[in-house]
Amino acid sequence: MAEESGASKELGFGGTGHIGSYVAKASVSLGHPTYVYSRDLTPETPPPKKEILQHFESIGGTLGEQEKLVRVLRQVDVVICTFAFPQVAEQFKIIDAIKIAGNIKRFIPADFGLEEDRVKPLKPFQEFLDKKSEVRRAVKEAGIPYTFVSANFLGAYFMNGLLCPHDKPDELVVFGSGDVKVAYVYEEDLGAYTVKAADDARTLNRIVNCRPRANIITAHELFALWEKKTGRTFKKVYVTAEDLVKQAETLPNPKNIGLSIVHTAFVKGESVINFEAEEKEILEASQLYPDHKYTTIDELLDIMLTNPPKPWHTPLG
Repeated sequence: MAEESGASKELGFGGTGHIGSYVAKASVSLGHPTYVYSRDLTPETPPPKKEILQHFESIGGTLGEQEKLVRVLRQVDVVICTFAFPQVAEQFKIIDAIKIAGNIKRFIPADFGLEEDRVKPLKPFQEFLDKKSEVRRAVKEAGIPYTFVSANFLGAYFMNGLLCPHDKPDELVVFGSGDVKVAYVYEEDLGAYTVKAADDARTLNRIVNCRPRANIITAHELFALWEKKTGRTFKKVYVTAEDLVKQAETLPNPKNIGLSIVHTAFVKGESVINFEAEEKEILEASQLYPDHKYTTIDELLDIMLTNPPKPWHTPLG
């Protein structure tokens, strides 16, 4: 790793994944020396992963190589993990290495969803959140300086599934009544908020909730806006709250988790509960960083029209 000074040095785990690539790009654009800890490239490495790693300084290794991991950690200031399920438990190895290294100024573990300690979802999703909460507790118990980031619903990822179902392109699925508000954040904005929060004294040992005001919208409002932009009329297929509960109880993992997440947000409305109004521990990202012009739902839909997303299964697929 090259010797550099000034901006904090940031190390990413999961940097080739969906969220991780946005965070790593934001780190570079905001002037941070940025490194991605990843398995060594091989002829079998998928081309998209190789392409992503070309933009950053990649450090080859595995989480099982603790001595190497500790050496790498001692050369950086900030650690950001964006592991997806089911890798959440792998973070305990990172926590152990951070404790040994003893120099990390901020750790952001892989949260990036609904605020896990404050929602009450169906059992499949709750069991997943319990694992993430265990990571949070371990970070606190270890005395590691942290920031937890809640992203609610990822804009590009979920808009792709909601608006562009590849198997039935003329239909839009409405979960529940369609009148419950859901909070979205575009992944580019999430990356910027995460990197900014990692260096911000105000967010030390606190939660940053990414929920831009203009991006809180119901399914009916979202679909109406999409129809206006595309000039098309789609058939609406309703999935009732009862159907969601039943399918979450009967479908295998991970489909049951996806349906439980949908139920939590689209039926119970728990992505828009105003936690920060009552708890000093929680800060809202767009209010923390008003200088960052976030992408609105309207602008995100324009992006989707310009750059059609790749096919993606809906939570029911």
